[in-house]
Amino acid sequence: MPGMNARDPITSTPRRAPRADGAEARHRLLHTALRLFAQKGFAKTSTREITREAGVNISAISYYFSDKNGLYGACFTEPMVGDADDLVAICSTPGLSLEAALRICFTSVIEPLKQGEIVRQCIQLHMREMLEPTSQWAKEIERDIKGPHRAIVDLLCRHLKVDRADDDLHRLTFAITGLSMQLYVNQDFIEAVRPALLRTPRSIDTWADRLTGYAMALVQAEAARRRAMPAAGKAAPAPARAARKKT
Repeated sequence: MPGMNARDPITSTPRRAPRADGAEARHRLLHTALRLFAQKGFAKTSTREITREAGVNISAISYYFSDKNGLYGACFTEPMVGDADDLVAICSTPGLSLEAALRICFTSVIEPLKQGEIVRQCIQLHMREMLEPTSQWAKEIERDIKGPHRAIVDLLCRHLKVDRADDDLHRLTFAITGLSMQLYVNQDFIEAVRPALLRTPRSIDTWADRLTGYAMALVQAEAARRRAMPAAGKAAPAPARAARKKT
């Protein structure tokens, strides 16, 4: 039959189901690079090592990713799937309540946890990038951190009816986003102490619901603190006036 003995143009080895778009080769290349970059870092990982372990020709890197830098950048964005622009758009959706927006954001952010080992490698890669920064770190800050942070700050300003964000609004935003980030950073600890919390897709979906509730409690606490501020300011001079009367 036609195609039975077709060979992969990238690896030159027989394939069961030929793919004209080369998706299999690209997938192997990306995930092999992710593992090696996470283990050894950008500088200590050679393109020949990546292609050898992925079972592809050295030219595959330039074909699919332009160069080593392009492959490295893809390791940061593709396996985790999410798009920071989507989170910004959610926070800016007219008529969407704060709770609904936070729930969608949390669901989107923790969805990659369902990928298991790939997520571990992604976190390891991010940690290594923080310790051994390349130009990728600056791109990460601009593309994936500043935009969503600003969008959540603006969302909280609208909910709390604050005209201009102050330091406490930024503190609150970092506290809220930290709720989901700790699942990634503490993944090994969670699985050692209470593995059922991350064992199934359903258990991960439960986290999205709980984190939304925790975040709303933080917002309510900040709202109560702000309401109490004027009253506290008026009450403060009273002891001083009383002291003057006694003298």
